[in-house]
Amino acid sequence: MALSSHTHSFSVLSVSKTTENGNGRRRARMVVKMAASTSEMAAAFEEGQLERPKWSGKTPLSRLVGALIAFKPLSSVLKLGARQVLIRTAEKGDIPWREMTKEILESDVYKELESVQNPSLVYPDYYLNPFHAYDEGNLSWLAAAEAEPATMSMVRRAIPNASTVDEANQVVRGNWLQAIEQHHLQYSRTTIIRDILDIGCSVGVSTRFLADKFPSSNVTGLDLSPYFLSVAQYKEKKKGPRKNPIKWMHANAEDTGFAPQSFDLVSISYVFHECPERAIINILTEAFKLLRPGGTIVVSDQSPKSKILQEMSPVLFTLLKSTEPFLDEYHLTDLEGRMKGVGFINVQTGLTDPRHRTLTATVPC
Repeated sequence: MALSSHTHSFSVLSVSKTTENGNGRRRARMVVKMAASTSEMAAAFEEGQLERPKWSGKTPLSRLVGALIAFKPLSSVLKLGARQVLIRTAEKGDIPWREMTKEILESDVYKELESVQNPSLVYPDYYLNPFHAYDEGNLSWLAAAEAEPATMSMVRRAIPNASTVDEANQVVRGNWLQAIEQHHLQYSRTTIIRDILDIGCSVGVSTRFLADKFPSSNVTGLDLSPYFLSVAQYKEKKKGPRKNPIKWMHANAEDTGFAPQSFDLVSISYVFHECPERAIINILTEAFKLLRPGGTIVVSDQSPKSKILQEMSPVLFTLLKSTEPFLDEYHLTDLEGRMKGVGFINVQTGLTDPRHRTLTATVPC
């Protein structure tokens, strides 16, 4: 799909105000403006004073939290608490978590597994950790069934003044897509995006946003969890046919099996905080190999410089770390430096919502 300089106009959250409704009650209202550049977009969101939160990395506070989490009886309680907080927060935000989960678990999604699963795939050791309070981590039907409401809840937390998930996505996903489009227009030798790879696609939420934005492109979603991919394929089938159907690939992002220079865009969304640094480097190296000259990589994830994350309460950050075994390592990783180290140029980074950063970079022509 060819990009046009006339198409990249997305709304970016600027400020929030309070107004009174007909009953005299005050409510939050979203105020948006058009961003002329990624730097202007980033300026709309506030960074903290630190390089990373005090509760992450190798600080005394981080070590204390780590010691608490390592105590197994307490760890089990923390994970249960984290799960309850996630579900309760989602449902307070009008996200029907349990209803959506039940709908998937009682559907015919299980029939998709055989067609997406690669039975010979060997899982990397880090992937077998109990992510997100699931004993089986991402390798379970429950994790797959709850992935979409969890993603919706993440978006609502990022934009708390949004009245709906769709409104929050206008900021979170809109700014992400805008960063992709602006970077590719500015730095690539072509405006054409023929082939897109979405690494760590989970149940296909980000993949569908990419396919909707670039309808003429060939889009592939890749993930290590066959359960997530089964849900992704099931939900995509329910939405009806596309001009270019999304392909789903069960593979290791460190060694995908794709031929070199197969893609114009590689996207990695909310993946690296679940990876040790060695895996991050391997995935970036693989992405560099897979991109054509002038191709674009986009990485979105937690921003260690986010003011909101830096000011998170002790209860919340302890619960968060109890479900994310590699969060400290991620916050200590120099992601921009690692991208440059594998060969990417034009590395750009900035907040695209109050909690998350988006990094874009180019393969040299």
